[in-house]
Amino acid sequence: MARFCACLAPAPGRADDHLAAMGATVRPQAPGLALVEGEPGHATGPFTAYGRTAVGEVTLHNRPELFAALAAAGAPAPPDCPDGELLLRCWARLGTAGIRAADGMFALAVRDGAELVLIRDHVGARTLFYARADGCWAASTSLRALRRWPALGTGLELAAVRSFLTFAYLPGEETLLRGVREVLPGRVLRLRADGSPADGARTPVEPVEETYWEPEERLDAGPAGDGGAARGPGEGPGPYAARLRELLEAATARRLPPAEAVGVLLSGGVDSSLVTALAAKLHPHPVHTYSISFGTELPNELGYSGLVAAHCHTRHRILTVSGAAVAARLAEAAALLDSPVGDPLTVPNLMLAEAVAGDGLSVVLNGEGGDPVFGGPKNLPMLVYEMHRDDPYASGVADDPRETAYLRSYRKCYTDLPRLLTADALDALATAPRPERFVAPYLSPGPRDGRMNHLLNQLLHCNLRTKGAHHILTKVERLTASQGIEGRAPLFDRRVVDHAFATPPRWKLSGTVEKWVLKEAVRDLLPGTVVDRPKSGMRVPVQQWLGGPLRELAEDLLLGRAARERGLFRQDTVREWLRGEGALLPRQGGKLWLVLTLELWLRAYDVT
Repeated sequence: MARFCACLAPAPGRADDHLAAMGATVRPQAPGLALVEGEPGHATGPFTAYGRTAVGEVTLHNRPELFAALAAAGAPAPPDCPDGELLLRCWARLGTAGIRAADGMFALAVRDGAELVLIRDHVGARTLFYARADGCWAASTSLRALRRWPALGTGLELAAVRSFLTFAYLPGEETLLRGVREVLPGRVLRLRADGSPADGARTPVEPVEETYWEPEERLDAGPAGDGGAARGPGEGPGPYAARLRELLEAATARRLPPAEAVGVLLSGGVDSSLVTALAAKLHPHPVHTYSISFGTELPNELGYSGLVAAHCHTRHRILTVSGAAVAARLAEAAALLDSPVGDPLTVPNLMLAEAVAGDGLSVVLNGEGGDPVFGGPKNLPMLVYEMHRDDPYASGVADDPRETAYLRSYRKCYTDLPRLLTADALDALATAPRPERFVAPYLSPGPRDGRMNHLLNQLLHCNLRTKGAHHILTKVERLTASQGIEGRAPLFDRRVVDHAFATPPRWKLSGTVEKWVLKEAVRDLLPGTVVDRPKSGMRVPVQQWLGGPLRELAEDLLLGRAARERGLFRQDTVREWLRGEGALLPRQGGKLWLVLTLELWLRAYDVT
């Protein structure tokens, strides 16, 4: 297992010195590009094509299409070339069109003459970070490697603390390490050794960014998405569901391992159930399914997951996760993530990955993506809000409350920050960029510069580009990679996403039925009780954990010397929350969980 690092320096030899300082293994044949051995990841390389050299974490799902595209361009690739080299060839010969055509999970760093080019996949299944120090650029799929870079001398980015407490993840390019940024999905960044851009249009030390893919609202494209005779607004739902079914089958088939059994994480909801059903239908090898239980005394979805497993004839396992196991392994799970994720399912997800690896599987599918792409229940608070608010644009009010309402709808710590953060922290944040900036481009009406017109699509676009890329996908990737397996999400397939935004919103949220077109597309595959059931979700007993097995850990960490000296949180507020007092109920446990998760991550990365 390995991650990769890249460095671009104006003087020969300096780049390799910096890479060595980051803990990377430098090879003479590829100056400025190296692997970080021993870190959980899928990095390979270096590989060379057409005078360019690259390293990457690359898994491609449509190799035949890419080989055909290269052959049509008069640049056939060797049939046995690895995925990373194939993607490099697509970039070198086809440019951004070649990257756009790729279907997969990838982060690629390319040495291209005087430039270092950073490429991240369409939806953000793999992550990539970069920074500048000592006149050099450095990039890595390992945030820990950049943390080790002596030239950077990074510390805590306070604005990112506020963002995390607002969203329960970091929703954009910022990280908790000052001076380190994340490459956004669907982007290509060009960096020059002297810090100047290739076109001279930007200030020095800023990269030149190009978007090669962004979801578009194409409601006039028809269900085939090709501008055919059928037009979205007047078209019935049947063709959209039928086309979606074709895309779901293709997306699932491309993600199945060719000659071995496959796993599926099966919660019992419609999203993971349809992936299970498609895998069972399309895969000639055994399908293993895995579900979580927190004990029979809590509400759960085991009845539904068991029904789906029996219906699809899978080899089913149920993992019981105790509060004691969560307490024992929470620090370990936090340390595996490049950015903290305030999700109480991190330890259960890690245990599921261990079970999959223990069964000898290398690939596990999941049902992630249904909610942010097709309209799950998380959008309802914002839809209700829009129904009852006054229109600030019609009345000439300058400030748009939609961004604020969106942040409040997360129901995390956004409204609690004045009571949670210390006076010093609040003062330091007074002039810092606010977290609204991450959602405003998706939610603000205005000139149609690629943004969505329909409110539901605006919300889905925002969910996809924030929570999808920076919470769901990165959590899955890091935790599965720690066990040497790959987690793959068919519902995040870019063609599925494109179809979702070409589908009229009324077929996604049909009355009170969420994800309607998705359910219709797979109705024949699953029992009606699964397709038509209301979404309930499993009950994660966070409050019980914090009052039981995690109580002592939380008190020691959040009231201990290190937390006090860091000076982020008011001790009286933390004590109040730990005692279960104040006005936080019934979501007190989830908010305290964010603070605990953040403290564990900061300790794992030795950030003060």
